Amino acid sequence: MTKPLMTRILLATDFSDGAACAQDYAVYLASHWGATLEVLHVIEAPHRLSAEAESLVAVVQARAEAARQLEQVRDDLARRGVSTKVRLVLGSPAEHISLAAKNEGAELIVLGVQGRTNLLYGLIGSTAERVVTEGPCPVLGVPGLHEEAGKPSSANGEPEIRHILAPLDFSSPSLDAVEYAIQLANGLGATVTLMHVLEPVCYDLDCGLGVVEQEARKRDHWNRQLEELQTLVTSFGLAADVEISGGMASDAILASALRHRSDLIVMGTHGRRGVSAQRFGSVAEAVLRRATCPVLTVKTPKFAAGHRRIVPQAMSETDFKGVEP
Repeated sequence: MTKPLMTRILLATDFSDGAACAQDYAVYLASHWGATLEVLHVIEAPHRLSAEAESLVAVVQARAEAARQLEQVRDDLARRGVSTKVRLVLGSPAEHISLAAKNEGAELIVLGVQGRTNLLYGLIGSTAERVVTEGPCPVLGVPGLHEEAGKPSSANGEPEIRHILAPLDFSSPSLDAVEYAIQLANGLGATVTLMHVLEPVCYDLDCGLGVVEQEARKRDHWNRQLEELQTLVTSFGLAADVEISGGMASDAILASALRHRSDLIVMGTHGRRGVSAQRFGSVAEAVLRRATCPVLTVKTPKFAAGHRRIVPQAMSETDFKGVEP
């Protein structure tokens, strides 16, 4: 029997509207795979917590209120048939979320991209990037505070993932993300669009026909690579199409998601261009900040032992050396 894609899910909440939307997606995925769900709330205390009475009272009040809201979350999940345990801690949200995911062996972290602005309630939005960077597993960010963000596609108002957009630059991390997207789509019965973006190149005034021909060859090359992946995916029994687009990567990805009415974007956090020490990748960051549907970033996918990959871990470029996405 094939092991489920996920058996343990960690939901990080700050009780904001965005977190409530993220909770719906956590329940949707947990119910579908029969995964256990743990809910974590981190109270982010002031950076300089003093022993003054007012400061201590504020923390105590915040803790009491958070405990009450966690109980409401647990009761709500129980009514929806989801068994869960809740945890309340004080400290750095990003550190505790990553630590909890590691200690619990979570295969997925779910959180709202935008959260409360009250320091004592925890800034889920401000820590999302750190969680994506430092977390031990894929992270599902739900931008629930945008007007159309996380809007359920099903008639009954519950989340439903029917179309997944999987942008890739053919680096190994992006191929891992595509593999994850395919396994996710297979479990949910969703369709997949494989997308590659040809970013614009600046030329001087002396560029000639040779440069134009080279760009055409690049497009043909990457289109063949996409079609090769499409063949692998369809042979797995999934519906998949391909798209190659020009422009700035994040803009093209977001436009494609709107055009396809995508329910989810799945992408890697590292690409050919590397990643700075303070950012998890400019493209993934821009997409996560501006997307109007959930974004699942894949850094270290967890597949079951003996998992048989559909997508290769690397694709040959011997037929067109020197091509860069």
